[in-house]
Amino acid sequence: MIINYLSSLDPTALLRALPGNVAQGLIWGIMALGVYITFRILDFADLTVDGSLATGGAVAVMLIKGGMHPAVALIFAFLAGLAAGFITGMLHTAFGIPGILASILTQIALYSINLGIMGKSNQSIGIAQQNLVASLRYVTADDREIFFLKLILGCLLLVAFVYWVFGTEIGSAIRATGCNPQMARAQGINTNFTKVAALMFSNGLVGLCGGIYAQYQGSADVNAGRGAIVIGLAAVIISEVIFGKLCSGKRFSFAYTLSAVFVGAILYYVAYTLVLWLRMPSDYMKLFSAIVVACFLAIPYLKEKHAVKRRMAK
Repeated sequence: MIINYLSSLDPTALLRALPGNVAQGLIWGIMALGVYITFRILDFADLTVDGSLATGGAVAVMLIKGGMHPAVALIFAFLAGLAAGFITGMLHTAFGIPGILASILTQIALYSINLGIMGKSNQSIGIAQQNLVASLRYVTADDREIFFLKLILGCLLLVAFVYWVFGTEIGSAIRATGCNPQMARAQGINTNFTKVAALMFSNGLVGLCGGIYAQYQGSADVNAGRGAIVIGLAAVIISEVIFGKLCSGKRFSFAYTLSAVFVGAILYYVAYTLVLWLRMPSDYMKLFSAIVVACFLAIPYLKEKHAVKRRMAK
């Protein structure tokens, strides 16, 4: 029975899916970059992501349907994400609502806002729309190498921009706030401002990702961001576990870490496709995602625990 099962699997089908995995990984890596800013740099559990991703897609699609150039529409998708992050930041800093609860409130509110933007739960532009920044049809086109080259170059430029931002005075203040808020305040840093700025920048990237992904699949859906935070965390944790030692102690380790987030997102989608290729029930894919994140979160802790036991045994 096992032999029959293994012989029924088609390795070429897995290889054919790889270009799509890489494309989706690079696009979702933009969202994971935003998650990294809040989760690792600011040390803030931000669940706004599930709403702001769909908002970015909704804004981009509706503007494209209204005649705007797809590339210009991404600017407004980014701005929509900024607005979502601003709301979460103000609920947390100005009204004293705990961070995770503030982000949940914004996420819930964005569901209705997204419905208002689109007028219904789903809006389509089609992958055949001209001048799309990303499209599923580019993956299977004869000149797909050019598409992937542009996509990779765009991601590298984005990493360079984020690297530059966190080298500025505001970026350094955000890093100090995430590292030690009390010490940051003692140094005269307005931590409320830096928290709002970080949340805005993070969700701006998520909104940008939503706009690109909506163009990639040719539609925007009000539920497009559901579970996005899990994918973002998976990409961040996978990149840290696999590339953590490679990046440590080097001059440009922060830039390596930001770039590794995209690789983590690609590996997540490759693993996702592998599970589907093995004909696992698709109804359990959310469970698979949760297990992957839990395992990679546990690995650093278990390794450290094992190292402590070895040191004590000596």
